[in-house]
Amino acid sequence: MASSNLPDSLLLNGREFAYAAIQQYPTAVPADLNGYEARVLERVREWLNGSQEFTLTTSGSTGTPAPVVVRRRQLAASAQRTGDFFDLGPGDRALVCLNCEYIGGLMMLVRGLERQMHLTMVEPQADPLALVPADAAFDFAAFVPLQLRAVLAAGHAPRLNRMKTILVGGAPVDATLLAAIQAQLTVPVLLTYGMTETCSHVALRRLNGPQATTAFRVLPGIAAGQNARGCLTLRGDVTNDQLVVTNDLVALDAGAHTFEWLGRADFVINSGGVKVPAEKVELVLDVALAELGAPRRCFVAGRPDERLGQAVAAYVEGPALTAAAEAQLRALLAARLGKYEQPRHLVFVPEFHTTASGKLDRPATLRSLETPDLLG
Repeated sequence: MASSNLPDSLLLNGREFAYAAIQQYPTAVPADLNGYEARVLERVREWLNGSQEFTLTTSGSTGTPAPVVVRRRQLAASAQRTGDFFDLGPGDRALVCLNCEYIGGLMMLVRGLERQMHLTMVEPQADPLALVPADAAFDFAAFVPLQLRAVLAAGHAPRLNRMKTILVGGAPVDATLLAAIQAQLTVPVLLTYGMTETCSHVALRRLNGPQATTAFRVLPGIAAGQNARGCLTLRGDVTNDQLVVTNDLVALDAGAHTFEWLGRADFVINSGGVKVPAEKVELVLDVALAELGAPRRCFVAGRPDERLGQAVAAYVEGPALTAAAEAQLRALLAARLGKYEQPRHLVFVPEFHTTASGKLDRPATLRSLETPDLLG
């Protein structure tokens, strides 16, 4: 077992499962489990019984989902680093509401086991707090932005503010959600930077309170650098001491302790010879939509253009704006973006495609719009 100080059991979807029984899974636990519960208990059993390798699937947000094998020592090192950073340990209560088939959920589980925390696990859904009793209290939780948005919309901010720390990651935090976090939450909320290959986060950015910042701080023990393209590189025990070269363009400080995330190298649009980071335009577009009272999911991509090579195209989820609102939007973008950064095409999409983990699937969305009559 992970530790003699580990609590006797965990809660999964409101049911108590003893760790001693989970070690004998599936023979010593009830048979009436749904698919998610069975997968969770299998993950717990693997960890308790000392499995040395775990196969995970990448989220697919930037490409085709792919299997990645991570070693136990990497996961344990990540759990220790996070536990030490946030002073998590025996007696603390963690809410695990992320899918344990992906690194974010698995690491929440491993942190709980390694730090001897009380674990309450629920099947992932938009508002996970709706699945636990109203008087259930937690010290630590991690959400994807969609969940945190739903939790705040449901009026759960007072419950969150009784926690010690909240992590949010797996997708960008848009302007509307950031404003809600800053207006409603006093508990420290930190945006994570990491991936399957780094066993969850290796850098954190505070989103609210006096310590809010636009820069990510690299966690102790992680060596950060840049390659010739300006992309972030990472090495440490969580990468099995292998160099991980990301596709993320960053502005790294001289001491390699903090960095500003600029966007993905593969999302750079070459428009008339000017390199335009798509995420920069997305941020401006996101804020502009919120200011117009029409917050939507959106993304930016390059479209073939005979004169420019690529033209900036903005894709906005939902029905088209009125002509007046669209004119206002274009005026805001023109005032805040350079000539070649301004979207030449504004495309309204009824609904974006998403990956299995719930992230925006840009390639699939763009493929669905390849018929000429759907392009604006």
